Amino acid sequence: MRVLFWFCDHIGWRPALKTLADAPDAEPGRFEQVVAAFVHVEPNDVLPGSKTETKLVKNAKWLARKWQSTGIILHSFTHLADAKAEAAQARELLQRVGRRLMDSGYTVNHTPYGYFLDLDLKAPGHPLARIFKHFE
Repeated sequence: MRVLFWFCDHIGWRPALKTLADAPDAEPGRFEQVVAAFVHVEPNDVLPGSKTETKLVKNAKWLARKWQSTGIILHSFTHLADAKAEAAQARELLQRVGRRLMDSGYTVNHTPYGYFLDLDLKAPGHPLARIFKHFE
């Protein structure tokens, strides 16, 4: 798994191009003072016993605490490596991560899955505002 974390003063999106035929209709969204995790799920991440899901949860919580935020956005971003998990498996993993974060008291939102999005993102110029992680 590869993740590009952003702390965002604000992040917004508007569905631009549907990429999965079975993706439901999607709405725009906008949130402020949140951690956005741009997540690339690789095939090994969805295997039984994989620890990457837990690492994603822990790192998202760590960064949110650093920024004193309770908001987390999960965004499927299959552009950080060549190998990628099947779409349905990657979506399920992100949904599980979202439930785990909500069970820990965080407010979690997902960008529309199966779409390219027009993004509007503003992030502070701070070393903890952009973090890349590679979990195995």
